[in-house]
Amino acid sequence: MSRANTRVVKIGDRVIGGGNPILIQSMTNTKTEDVEATVKQIQALTEAGCDIIRCAVPTMEAAKALSEIKKQISIPLVADIHFDYRLAIAAIENGADKIRINPGNIGSRDRIQAVVDAAKERQIPIRVGVNSGSLEKELVEKYNGVTAEGLVESALDKVRIIEEMGYDNLVISIKSSDVMMCAKAHELITNQTDHPLHVGITEAGTLYSGNIKSAVGLGIILYQGIGDTIRVSLTGDPLEEIKSAKRILKTLGLRKGGIEVVSCPTCGRTQIDLIGLANQVETLVQGYDLDIKVAVMGCVVNGPGEAKEADLGVAGGKGVGILIKKGEIVKKVPESELLSVLKDELDHWGK
Repeated sequence: MSRANTRVVKIGDRVIGGGNPILIQSMTNTKTEDVEATVKQIQALTEAGCDIIRCAVPTMEAAKALSEIKKQISIPLVADIHFDYRLAIAAIENGADKIRINPGNIGSRDRIQAVVDAAKERQIPIRVGVNSGSLEKELVEKYNGVTAEGLVESALDKVRIIEEMGYDNLVISIKSSDVMMCAKAHELITNQTDHPLHVGITEAGTLYSGNIKSAVGLGIILYQGIGDTIRVSLTGDPLEEIKSAKRILKTLGLRKGGIEVVSCPTCGRTQIDLIGLANQVETLVQGYDLDIKVAVMGCVVNGPGEAKEADLGVAGGKGVGILIKKGEIVKKVPESELLSVLKDELDHWGK
């Protein structure tokens, strides 16, 4: 089952599944009860490219805050609920575009039914989430530990409970911090359901380790045509999650837009501050919505050839820099002017 064949689910004014573009999600780390701070963060994430935002709802005050938050943002709002079914119902009543629950910790069947009825009344999708850290004891015993098979069985059991209650407007997520287990779980479940999948490596870690684990895991899963929305889970600023998710999708050819920066590794021929220049260029291009490739090279001898596949490139050495377009040298400038010359080219690109 490829994502082209998954069901279409509407979340606010966005749709996932059925081969629609893969949407990027993140989660606020503000206190949801603090409307001003939460809205400010959501607006920054939206500007960075976030398509869907999730907020924790640990209290009734947080659930009620969703109503005011919704008025001030432009992307769909998902409420993340654990344990208390009343919070899920309140979140729906206060305008959540989707709710995330684990039916296993919501409580009795009657409580799950109450949540399902509220979602059904307003046609709010339910994301059924199962994590390796919360796998049921009986499944851990059945499979002699936490396994991909156990994750899939747990998720499908939860889906079955809700479907038996007469509702199938669902999204599934099965996450693990174990990259290969997570990949295998997605490979297994995609042949057993046509519900769209929200994909991510949970508790991936810090900016360094989390990005590596997420890139590897999401790369394996997405390359197989699996996944309808993604989140890169990082311990840090949520803005970094958006930047990483966009880069992963672009690298896999699943999203256009945004400048790709390529740069050569330093070597004994390098005679400029290549590391500093590459970092400055990476920061500079964040402000442009251009679908082009920019190369940063540290050698004026090999730079033009190595940058020939890029739309734009800069290279330098011994105080001199060159501007490269489509592999051809078009301008020579002092090394100190390279960044400003590149910025000028980007400002006038396509004009």
